[in-house]
Amino acid sequence: MALLRSGIESILPSNAHELAQNRLHVSITNTTTRQNYLISDFSSREDLIKVLLASSFVPIYAGLKPVEYKGQKWVDGGLTNSLPVLPVGRTVTISPFSGRLDISPQDKGQLDLYVNIAKQDIMLSLANLVRLSQALFPPSKRKMESLYQRGFQDTVKFLLKENWFE
Repeated sequence: MALLRSGIESILPSNAHELAQNRLHVSITNTTTRQNYLISDFSSREDLIKVLLASSFVPIYAGLKPVEYKGQKWVDGGLTNSLPVLPVGRTVTISPFSGRLDISPQDKGQLDLYVNIAKQDIMLSLANLVRLSQALFPPSKRKMESLYQRGFQDTVKFLLKENWFE
């Protein structure tokens, strides 16, 4: 988490919280109530950083001490709602796992079986198990670049289909 924090601090401009205000919605989970919250109001750059860190905190994997924000402990919002939908407008759903989403890898030749995990329908497939492993234990730089390119291609395909791409 310390390494992630230093990376975030090195790339966010001093007014990042102002730029993100009501434009970025970050999903976090309260450890006491186990309720999911979408945060889009950032009073300071430090608040934005804490919310981003909380949204990245997977217990045990990221450590034992959840992120403190506004006097409470918080962890990754994906544990309670991995695909939050905004109350206004269209929410584009994106996931690294194949499933019923706007943008995701499409596994071919699989049984059409899905499991609902944290409000996300994920296809039961060997490829998704590999993706989960890669999410926890990142592969080589070359493989990461390949995954990035596939995600980029999936996004372009979606934008073309929706007629949102010029």
